[in-house]
Amino acid sequence: MTEAIRFEKDSNNIVTLTIDMPGQSANTMNQEFNCAFKAIALRVEEEIDSISGIIIASAKKTFFAGGDLNDLIKVQPENATEFFNAVEALKAPMRKLETLGKPVVAAINGAALGGGFEICLATHHRVAIDDKKTKLGLPEVTLGLLPGGGGVVRMVRMLGLEGAFKYLLEGKQVNPQAALKAGLIDELASDTEDMFAKARTWILANPKVVQPFDMKGYKMPGGTPQSPKVAQMLAIVPAILRKKTKGCYPAPEKIIAAAAEGALTDFDTACRIESRYFTELTTGQVSKNMIGTLWFQLNEIKAGGSRPKDIPKYITKKVGVLGAGMMGAGIAYSSAVAGIEVVLKDVSLESANKGKEYSANLLKKKVAKSRMTQEKMDSILSLITPTAQASDLNGCDLIIEAVFESRELKAKVTQEAEAHMSPEGVFSSNTSTLPITGLAQASKNAEKFIGLHFFSPVDKMPLVEIIMGDKTNDETLARAFDYVLQTNKTPIVVNDSRGFFTSRTFGTYINEGLTLLAEGIHPHVIESAAAQAGMPVGPLAVQDEVSMNLSRKVITQTRLDIIAEGGSLPVDSAEELTNRMVDEFKRPGKSDGAGFYEYPVKGKKSLWPELTKHFTKDDVQLPFTDIQERLLFRMSLETLRCFEENVLMSVRDANIGSIFGLGFAPWSGGAIQYVNQFGVRNFYERAKQLSEQYGERFTPPKILVEQAQKNQPFV
Repeated sequence: MTEAIRFEKDSNNIVTLTIDMPGQSANTMNQEFNCAFKAIALRVEEEIDSISGIIIASAKKTFFAGGDLNDLIKVQPENATEFFNAVEALKAPMRKLETLGKPVVAAINGAALGGGFEICLATHHRVAIDDKKTKLGLPEVTLGLLPGGGGVVRMVRMLGLEGAFKYLLEGKQVNPQAALKAGLIDELASDTEDMFAKARTWILANPKVVQPFDMKGYKMPGGTPQSPKVAQMLAIVPAILRKKTKGCYPAPEKIIAAAAEGALTDFDTACRIESRYFTELTTGQVSKNMIGTLWFQLNEIKAGGSRPKDIPKYITKKVGVLGAGMMGAGIAYSSAVAGIEVVLKDVSLESANKGKEYSANLLKKKVAKSRMTQEKMDSILSLITPTAQASDLNGCDLIIEAVFESRELKAKVTQEAEAHMSPEGVFSSNTSTLPITGLAQASKNAEKFIGLHFFSPVDKMPLVEIIMGDKTNDETLARAFDYVLQTNKTPIVVNDSRGFFTSRTFGTYINEGLTLLAEGIHPHVIESAAAQAGMPVGPLAVQDEVSMNLSRKVITQTRLDIIAEGGSLPVDSAEELTNRMVDEFKRPGKSDGAGFYEYPVKGKKSLWPELTKHFTKDDVQLPFTDIQERLLFRMSLETLRCFEENVLMSVRDANIGSIFGLGFAPWSGGAIQYVNQFGVRNFYERAKQLSEQYGERFTPPKILVEQAQKNQPFV
């Protein structure tokens, strides 16, 4: 068992416990580690009289990656008691080592997150190599969990409740310098040799140690929950949190409870309280949704799960961006920050310079906050060349067109730019709705034409939707995929269709919100239902952001395309409402200062008071759950239709795309996981009910009918 943790004693009787989990690139808290840790703690206890101190170190490139999520995602409610006992058993050797009276030091050679940092917290002294890339912290809340290895208890006793909440509730990860400043670690080292030297020096200088919170007379920093200041803070925090999470995320609430309750008790009781809340979250559905999508599926994508195999990785060196508006400027910024040379072209040099200024303003904010040096800022800006000359695109191995949504304009700039692109280069369009196959007709080589749909604002939005045209080849896809990863964004891959996956599906969310308003539902109720379902922004607010004028142009173009194909697109109640807002009330959206919301120069936006006068019907009342489910079901059903039509090719791309691109309730794990966690058969039955009550747009697609018959989740 002890091969996972090596025991070595030097001439000063200092024992180094080196964690080296066999067959793993990183150390994790699995059953093998738990057994090894328990055994090694017993050995240390047996030999304690001949030991002067203990160093806990790692043989991996990182210190410790945390709990094994493969194990955690499998824990079911019926396993709760067994799991609770296992958590308590894991904490025991940590507690044993820190209470033997001998100095214990964590030698942190790389990232220590989650359970890994909890091991560090269970030592008396922490020394970390000063590397800005190294991250330390307790990010469990981002996966629907809380730190279950004593992290809540020790952080509260080290920093006080208010100080600990900053790290526990936000899952904040910091580099060693920031950790030192915050008091999370005690020393910085220049390299491995220096780290061990400082660890040994501290042990020899502190032969007998006790944790501060184990000392007689210990007082919690900032006070206990019984002190007036902390009691006042604890009365406010849950309300602030509820406003932010809308009750969709149980982890932050349990963290507050575990921290506050534990602060009123002795250490061991506090640990048991923490274990109970940890067990409750681990056996719950929300953590499984979030771990499955935001950890496993996201990592599959980043590892190239949707990328063609056997094509060598390509590093993009020079990008041409056509159009220096907000989208083009954002794409130029993201590329330059990644170290890629950028040619930012617009119709005039003045417009191109304005596009570069967008990057300068973003970087100046980082410099002002000491998050970047002036030299680094100047270096990034030097990579962006604004121009009005197509000839400056010479040598670009990737060109991204980001001009207005007009087929004619896109065709014109495509042909102009391709004449100067590298012969082996790839051309892409940032269109959000126009089919790539049609746009590729203007290209001299449709095999090297692809869609790269960025989201606004590009500097903040992590997703890029890569769209394959009918003739796009695998090499082009691979190069586009590599570029997206190179810019530190997340790629999903879809096949061509009108609106692709994200725009098409997001449109159903807006449409359903407008339909509800047209039916007479109060706008406050619609926006509140969306928020309490877990959506970051309500459909009316989103429509204001998009602009009703733009939505009308998209609908008009779509209608013309469908008519050209021999079909028809009738005007629905949502479109009629949009027309009234624009034509009758002159309120097209936020950019015009008036939409569904009022936008005062100073102060927060608020719903236009006249909305209720013109649209709300007092005699129309719907169950709140129906409103929530209509919004979420519309998007999930459209996602399933995208699967049925082969627009989507993987569940992971659907889930990640829906969360990062649509803002689909992250607690659910994404649009497809929402179906799975609802229960596929139950979801099918509920969709039929909604269809009967509210219209055929909720009719279950064939793919759902077939999966419901088998009663199997989508994987």
